[in-house]
Amino acid sequence: MEISALTRSVVKRNHAIIAPDGYINSNVPGWTNCTVNVIINEQMGARLAQTLITLREGGQLKGRTEAAQIFFYVVAGQVQVTVDGQDRTLTEGQYVYVPIEKDYLFQQPTEGTQVLTFHKTYEPLAGYAVPGVVFGERDIAKAPVYMNDEALRIQELLPNELGFDMAVNIFTYSTGGHLPMVETHIMEHGLLYLQGQAIYMLDQQWYPVKKGDSIWMAPYCQQWATAMGQEDSVYIYYKNVNRFPTVV
Repeated sequence: MEISALTRSVVKRNHAIIAPDGYINSNVPGWTNCTVNVIINEQMGARLAQTLITLREGGQLKGRTEAAQIFFYVVAGQVQVTVDGQDRTLTEGQYVYVPIEKDYLFQQPTEGTQVLTFHKTYEPLAGYAVPGVVFGERDIAKAPVYMNDEALRIQELLPNELGFDMAVNIFTYSTGGHLPMVETHIMEHGLLYLQGQAIYMLDQQWYPVKKGDSIWMAPYCQQWATAMGQEDSVYIYYKNVNRFPTVV
């Protein structure tokens, strides 16, 4: 019998590991016939939201972005998507970025389709237009080597342009790959492991993580990671970018 008091999930003041064993389902207006798990949001001190949605046959995600933009990534399965008059079929590894003040509709999913979302309130920048809709897909050929280390590759999923105030990347660590330094920076992260397993160091604490786990890292939470096991370690992650650090 499983001991229900055991979990790898940890929630601290500046970081969290959220494993699937502790999920509690939520309801989101307009998102129907699906299971919604809110992984990260402002209630834990974050300035982003991250959800994982599992769609059943006939499931639908219908809504309109307002102050917050949304990045949707298909983790598994297939779904029909309409955004700003553009119709696409998205399958595993494909995504769509929906800017503010746009209608979106996800429908006709295959049973069990999983969609990851990142939400961030958009911060306009004088002299730069609000970004448009962006469709794309995961492609290791578009993931250049990171810091001259062949074991590390990063694919940027959104344009590296000042109009965007969020970035979403896929980081691939080959076996034995590890970050070349302990990072200490202003950017906040939300991430989901797509493949493999790793050891992650957060605020001088060490955590085993694997496919399906999510991590939140607050600004200046020290971080380091190394791949572990016999397959590549891969995660998709969010960070805030391109805006002047504000003083409140």
